[in-house]
Amino acid sequence: MEVTLLGTGDTTGTPTVDCDCETCERAHDPGPELRERLRERGVDPSEGVERSRFSVYVRNEETGESLLVDASPDFRHQFLTQDVGLPDAAIVTHVHFDHLDGLGNAYRLFDDLPVYAADETDPVTGESVAEGIRSRYDYLDTVSVHPQTPHEPFTVAGLEVTLVPVEHPPLLCYGLRIEEPESGAVLSISGDTCYEIPDRSKAALSGADLALVEGIVHEEACEFHPKGGAHHDEDGVPRTFGTKHMTLPGARDFADDIDAESYRIVHTAHYVPADRAFADDIAVDGECFSL
Repeated sequence: MEVTLLGTGDTTGTPTVDCDCETCERAHDPGPELRERLRERGVDPSEGVERSRFSVYVRNEETGESLLVDASPDFRHQFLTQDVGLPDAAIVTHVHFDHLDGLGNAYRLFDDLPVYAADETDPVTGESVAEGIRSRYDYLDTVSVHPQTPHEPFTVAGLEVTLVPVEHPPLLCYGLRIEEPESGAVLSISGDTCYEIPDRSKAALSGADLALVEGIVHEEACEFHPKGGAHHDEDGVPRTFGTKHMTLPGARDFADDIDAESYRIVHTAHYVPADRAFADDIAVDGECFSL
């Protein structure tokens, strides 16, 4: 299984448009030390470093098929700048625009793009993620929607995929367990979530060769959130920012909780201070992994 991180940022990405904070400035001009560290991670920093809106490309090495996890609004840019082909299918974890709106790019690029999403009705929206995609993109004949039941594995692109419910209030949201049957390689994706998720979901995400774990900001940022922080560790450090995203310490603890062999923190915002925003365990666009 080959995994390419197409987009590793939050809803505004890094660098953020019209922002001159130190983190965005460093993304534009990483400097020699960070450039060298990025090269060691297989990333070309010649044009700076980027965290565009979230998306992951998974290639089944046994069949040659590929799967796109979440359709970023930066779809066009990602596929022009990363060395991957168009996917054979896609999965959408939830209906927030930074995970969904790239589906509009299916126009003229695909004869058919099968899109898989949960069939569970969201009490807030009155429809499932699958129904939300179908209603939003009913004008695109190239998008076909295939509802799936959470916790019930299904096969797409030759991979065994399970939608795993997580906690991202007020909307339903899902993480993913993706397994390549021939090699047994496993990728887990936490989805957008707070630190506390159901035990069944945590078990489903456990034991991965690689875990992509959401961590949106540093823990001190909780002081500026109207709802503060939650799910504190034994030292009082908040592992949830507000109610629906993990802090960086929360993401690291979560990766440890699910016993991932390796991990990267994703969906990270530009609010993280520049001296911490580019730690080696916080992903950047273009990182590739062979599982």
